[in-house]
Amino acid sequence: MAELHVALEVNGEHREVDVEPRTLLVTMLREDLELTGTHVGCDTSQCGACTVHVDGRAVKSCTVLAAQADGTSVTTIEGLGQVGSLHPIQQAFWDKHGLQCGFCTPGMIMAAADLVARNPDPSEAEIRHAIAGNICRCTGYHNIVAAVREAAAVMRGAAASA
Repeated sequence: MAELHVALEVNGEHREVDVEPRTLLVTMLREDLELTGTHVGCDTSQCGACTVHVDGRAVKSCTVLAAQADGTSVTTIEGLGQVGSLHPIQQAFWDKHGLQCGFCTPGMIMAAADLVARNPDPSEAEIRHAIAGNICRCTGYHNIVAAVREAAAVMRGAAASA
């Protein structure tokens, strides 16, 4: 099977990869680009552990072929914050104990970041709706929702003072 050449921006860096046509974006990220923060949970798009941003929108990377990402900008959990400086959503998950085992956390954070980018003051119901496609088997979601609300408030405050 002939490989396809994929050129895209990943976490702000231009990357080029040759992949088989059936290669999933999640597989390319993890295996070819060694960005293992994007997790593979179910392979059926049910759990959301593989959520990344493609051109600024949250997508489940197990539902996207790597070839479909050609020419796009992809942000993974590794590209959300900076070394030594967590993104406000990452910090809020830490501060509000919005994680336990951590397996779902990258996908939850990426889904939450997409929500807050589109809606800087989401209600509890809007947060729960936005993360409904991300399954956590540990926390019961209460602290995850609290973390997203906290991060949104921090980000609104930062935006207001900028």
